[in-house]
Amino acid sequence: MHNTLLQWSRNLVRWIEHITEWTGRATSWLVLGMVLLIAYDVAMRYLFHSGSVALQELEWHLFALVFLLGAAYTLKHDDHVRVDVLYQSRWLNDRGRAWVNFLGTLMFLLPFCVLIIISAWPFLHDSFVHGEGSPDPGGLPHRWLLKAAIPVGFGLLLLQGIATALSALHRILGRDDG
Repeated sequence: MHNTLLQWSRNLVRWIEHITEWTGRATSWLVLGMVLLIAYDVAMRYLFHSGSVALQELEWHLFALVFLLGAAYTLKHDDHVRVDVLYQSRWLNDRGRAWVNFLGTLMFLLPFCVLIIISAWPFLHDSFVHGEGSPDPGGLPHRWLLKAAIPVGFGLLLLQGIATALSALHRILGRDDG
């Protein structure tokens, strides 16, 4: 029974990390799109004195999507900013770091993700029901699409947090092989 549960949790971690890797790589293409869009917008404004509110809004929409959809990928690769005074100190071994990751994920990351997901639904619903668009003339319609990325992004982060906690638990239990 114990080995079956362990194997199931390893498979779950692999499945979640596969999703995270795929969404992270897909999101990275948004960065390229954003850079090209910004270059075009700047060229149009400074060379031809022609700007577009919709293009500027699309730039910050893409910027928001990169951060929201890329957060789980960043967590998977352990590239989030953290205070490393304790984490990277000589007093903390690999098992101690696993405890920090496990407890930090359970006490802070997962509850925060759930809170944001729950809080985002009314925000998204109201935007959809009222047909919210840009308040600026020439801006983008359907603002609810961007707001939908909030629960999606935090849902991905929640999933990766579960994988991170399970991986840390495997290390704590000395079962992180295979």
